[in-house]
Amino acid sequence: MLHNLTPFLLHWAITALSLWMASHIFSGLKFADTSSLVISALLLGFANAIVKPILLVLTLPLTLVTFGLFILVINALMLLLVAQLVKGFKVAGFWTALFASMFIGLLSIVIGSFAIGGDPEMQIHMPQRGIWL
Repeated sequence: MLHNLTPFLLHWAITALSLWMASHIFSGLKFADTSSLVISALLLGFANAIVKPILLVLTLPLTLVTFGLFILVINALMLLLVAQLVKGFKVAGFWTALFASMFIGLLSIVIGSFAIGGDPEMQIHMPQRGIWL
């Protein structure tokens, strides 16, 4: 049971840290208190896991036409959705959400690479010989 809980808690903490750092960089991103930050990180994880894949499927033609750049808009919409659901979390507007979501995504990747780092279970092994497509 704890084996499955640890990655969830780690990603939750990384998201919370990224949101906290984004709130200090972007003036249009505000948290009333620590509990709204923690709840926002949890809801952002759920929105990215449940709502975002549905939106990706529904907007697939637009995403293909824009060569994937529309995914940035979807990320901003996820941040705005969480801001609407959490009482102590405020986002000034769409552009703040767009740039903050880009920052949060990149920072989460960087922090996650240091936190997960050299986990042997996360490595991808390429075939040594033979045909692979």
